[in-house]
Order: sequence, then C-alpha cells, then structure tokens
Amino acid sequence: MSQKSERRGIHVDQSELLCKKGCGYYGNPAWQGFCSKCWREEYQRARQKQIQEDWALAERLQREEEAAYASSQGAQTQPTLAPFSKFEDKKTNVTTRKVTTVKKFFSPSSRAAPKKETQEAKAPSPSISRQSSVETDKVSRDFIDFLKNLQKPGRDIHKQCRVFLDTMANKKEVSAEEQSEYVQDFYQNVAEKLQVHFKGSSDRVERVMDQVEKYIMTRLYKSVFCPETTDDEKKDLAVQKRIRALHWVTLLMLCVPVNEDIPEVSDILVKAITDIIEMDSKRVPRDKLACITKCSKHIFNAIKITKKEPASADDFLPTLIYIVLKANPPRLQSNIQYITRFCNPSRLMTGEDGYYFTNLCCAVAFIEKLDAQSLNLSPEDFERYMSGQASPRRQDQDGYLSHVNNSPSLGQAYQNLEQLSGLGERQERVLEGARRLERDLIEWSDGVAREVQDILDKYPLEICPPASAIDSDNVENDRLPPPLQPQVFAG
Repeated sequence: MSQKSERRGIHVDQSELLCKKGCGYYGNPAWQGFCSKCWREEYQRARQKQIQEDWALAERLQREEEAAYASSQGAQTQPTLAPFSKFEDKKTNVTTRKVTTVKKFFSPSSRAAPKKETQEAKAPSPSISRQSSVETDKVSRDFIDFLKNLQKPGRDIHKQCRVFLDTMANKKEVSAEEQSEYVQDFYQNVAEKLQVHFKGSSDRVERVMDQVEKYIMTRLYKSVFCPETTDDEKKDLAVQKRIRALHWVTLLMLCVPVNEDIPEVSDILVKAITDIIEMDSKRVPRDKLACITKCSKHIFNAIKITKKEPASADDFLPTLIYIVLKANPPRLQSNIQYITRFCNPSRLMTGEDGYYFTNLCCAVAFIEKLDAQSLNLSPEDFERYMSGQASPRRQDQDGYLSHVNNSPSLGQAYQNLEQLSGLGERQERVLEGARRLERDLIEWSDGVAREVQDILDKYPLEICPPASAIDSDNVENDRLPPPLQPQVFAG
C-alpha cells in the first residue's frame, strides 16, 4: 500500500453521516449518531422511563416511611389511645407532606428557593425591562412587517411568539436540554398550524418558520447561548488548546488536494477561513449554518481549481479539517451545540446545510481524536511536534527528496523550490550591492562638499567695486556737438 493510500484514514463513508436508525436523514455526533427526529424520540423514551423509575422509587420510599411512622405511632399510643380525630389529622398531614415532597422532587423549579421564585415572579420580564439592542429592534420590526402579509395567521403567530418568549424568560433555571425541548416543541406546534393554513405548502411553511426562528432566537440568544448550566465553555477552551497544539499540521499530512501556491486558490481558502470565523458573530442558528455552507462551497471550489475536475466528498472532509485547524474558530463547540439545540430540525436533517454541518461535526471529532497514525507519523515524531520540540517544516527538504523519484509533480515542485531559493540568494546579493553603492554615493557627495569648502576657506573670494564710465568726470558734456548721423546719397 502506498503512503498516499495509508493516509486516507481520514476518509468517512457517506453512510456514516446518516442517522444510525436508518431513517435516511443526517445524523449528528451530538445526538449519538441519530437525526434530530430520532434523537428526540429516544430522548423522550429514556426520559419517560427515568421518570417512571423515579416515581416508583419515590412511592416505595413513601410507603416505607408511612409504615415506619404508623408503627412508631402505634407503639406510642398503646398505653393511651389518642382521639380518632387527631389521628386522622396527623395522617392527613403526613400524606400531604409526602405528596408535596414528591411534587417538588419532579418540578423543574424545585432547584430554586421559594424566596427566589417569588422575586423572579415579581420581577418584570427581561425582554421588557432590558434595553433591546439595535439588531434586536430591527429583527422585531422586520418580523412584524413580514407577518402583516399573513393577516390573521400572522397575528396569531406573533401572539404565540410573545407568549413563548415570556414563558422562556421564567425558565432560566432549567437545563439547556430542557430549553432545547421547549424551543423544538414550539417549532413543531407552529409548523403544524402552518401546514393546516397553507394546506401542505412546504416552501411557504419553511419561509415563515425561518422568520419565526430568526425572531425567537435573536431574542433568546443571550440567555441560551453557552449557558452556565453546561460545560460548553470548558469544551471551547479544550478545542482551542487542541487546535493551537496542532498548528504544525500540513496539507501533505492530511492529503489535502489543494495547491496554496495558486493565487486564486489561496484567496479562496482565506475566504473559507473568514466564513468559518464569522459564524461566531451571528445570532440566528440559520445564519450560523449559512456561514458553514459558504465556507464549504469555497472549499469545493478550491479543490475543483486545483484538480481541474469536480471535487469529491472524500476530498472535502480533510480540506475542511485543514481549514478548521488554520482558522481555530472562536467558541466552536458552543456554536455547534447552539445550532444543534435551537436550529429548525428540518435544516439539519436534510439539504446541503445539514450535510455540511454534519461534516463539520465530524471534522471537530476527528481533530479531538487526531493521533500519529492519522497523520502517517511515528508516535515519537507526533509527540515531539505536539510538545514543540521539533517542527515538520524543518524536515520538508528530506520529505521532498524521499518522494521526488516516485512523483514527477513533486520533483518539479522541489526543483522550483530550489530555483526560488537561488533567486532569493541572488536578490539578496543585488540588494546588498545596491545598499553598498548608496553608501559610496553618500560618502562621495560628502567628500566633494568638504573639498569645495576647504578651497573656499583657503582662497576667499574678493568682490571689487564696479569700474566707472570713461567720460564720467567730464562736466562739459552739454557743450559737445550732437553725434554724427549717417547720410544717404542718391546716386
């Protein structure tokens, strides 16, 4: 097996990108390989099972405590029987207390103290009290203008959105998964009503849902992006540190079919890096997905120009990994989790947006697990590169020499590098000669100026008064006859 084929360990079969339940939609590592729909079904099933088990445990503990309480009360009341009414009151109090305890155990708000709940209930909604940003105000105005075209359904949708935002404002203590469930349920309810209104017109439903997502998530962004209840920030720092440690990875190691020496390709790769970095500045999940899609299209275009043929999916993933390593996008894991939790699920399950997003998740997972074998390196070299003790760029010349005989293109590239190196040396010599000539000219000019000054000091210039006219002393000029005039004789 050749070295190039050994490096194709980055290859991911396209079937691996699909939901492992076999529904045909794109899966996601964040959903354990399921698509959005199947993951929600699995999550609801597991959650319902856990709730049932918790209820059974709570009921068993309640029965045991009641039995223990009844036996202790029976032992205390054997000498003198208490009145029947008092016994019923105590039993009622115990039952009420146990039921209240079980309800609090399963209530999402049980994690907050009652005093805090009261304060939050009295406090105004953040969406009302907080000064909205310019972007939020613009999105709100655009959303209202859009809904005016829908007339009555538009008014109903706006009312549902306002009620939902007020509800979410009072659920800050819930986990990110529960917030995601609330948002996804809201999407589903609105989409079902729109399906009835538009009589199954999926295009019109998608357009309205895009506007609903933009309005809702712009308002909720600050409270649901990278919340404190998750470890998203910790994962961001870990991924950034990992990517910084892999700064030495080259195109050749990843078998990226892109030639950065082509100016057009180099410009396209810069655009791809810019797009993936710009993702963090967007608030709406759909806009973040659009950045990923633009980045991916730039990658396919760069591969096409380099290979002079349409790019394949096998070439796309290693190039995407290289772009992520060079860009080191800020808050990468938080952005991926934000899209996963709050994007319209139909976008992630199908279409080019879903395909590119799934590949990005695979690229991040590959970077987190990248090892020496993936880059066709020895474990010793990999550790030295990771620790900074050595750099593969110092060994490029040896690497080229080992492949020159097997690859004419690499041989030509190595020859071009040698010529460029020779031209660089010649240019340095020419520049040194020009600098030396400049110094000589300056010294010559200073020397000439000094010699002229010495001569002027030695032989100073004396300026004499001007000589007077010949007859300037003749005082009788007025008595002289007039000058002779030439005469013309006619002959």
